[in-house]
Amino acid sequence: MADLRALLHLVAALHFYYSIYSFTCIKFPPDMLPFGVNFGGIWKYLTIWNAALQAVYFTVALMNDFIGTNEIMPRVKPTSRKLKDYLFAAFLFPGSLVVAITFWAVMYIDRELMMPKALDPIFPSWLSHALHTNIVLFMLLEIYTSFRQYPSRKAGLTGILLFGVSYLVWLHVIRQYGGVWVYGVVEVLNLPLRIVFFAIILGLAVGLYLFGELLNKGIWIREYWTLRSSTKKSK
Repeated sequence: MADLRALLHLVAALHFYYSIYSFTCIKFPPDMLPFGVNFGGIWKYLTIWNAALQAVYFTVALMNDFIGTNEIMPRVKPTSRKLKDYLFAAFLFPGSLVVAITFWAVMYIDRELMMPKALDPIFPSWLSHALHTNIVLFMLLEIYTSFRQYPSRKAGLTGILLFGVSYLVWLHVIRQYGGVWVYGVVEVLNLPLRIVFFAIILGLAVGLYLFGELLNKGIWIREYWTLRSSTKKSK
C-alpha cells in the first residue's frame, strides 16, 4: 500500500503540473470574452486555483510519504502530515467537487455559458477532463488509500468558507478592473439571482465538506474509533 500510495501521489502531482502548463499554452482569441481578457491571466478561473492546490497537495503528500508518516497515531505528527490532512479536508475534497459539479451542471444546461463550442478547436477535451473530471477521481483514490485525521469542524469549515469568499471577491475584482464576469452564467443573472447563486455555491461547499468528513469516517471506521479511543485515554 505504501508504494501504491506514493505512486498515486507522484502521478497526480505530475498530472496537475502538466495540466496547468498545458492551460498556459492555449492562445485564446482576443475577441472571445472573457477568455481573451488578460487581467488576472489563468488565475481568473476557479479551475486553475483548484488545479494548483491539487498540485501542491500531492507534492506535500509525496514528501510526507518519504519524510513524514502515514501512521494512524504517530508518536509525533510531522508538519507534512498535518498540512496534508488539513489541505485535503478543508480545500481539496470540497473544492474539487464544487468545481466538477458546477462545471458539468452548467455544461449540461447550456455549455455556451461555461465553455463555448468555438473553443473546441483550441481547448482539447483531454484537458477539460483533466481539470474538471480527474480532480474527483484523484480525490476518491486518495481518500480510499490514505487515512487522515480531519480537523475540528470549526477549523475545517472556516478554511473552505475563507477559500470560497476569497474567490468571490476575486471575481468582483476582475469584473471591476477587467470589465467582464469570468463565467457567462454569472453574466446572465441579475443582482438578486447572483447573490442566491453565490450563496448556493458556498452552501454546496459546506455540504461537501461534511460529506467528505462522513465518507472518510465511513471508509476508515476502524481507524477512526481507534484514534478516538486513544484520544480519550490520553485525556
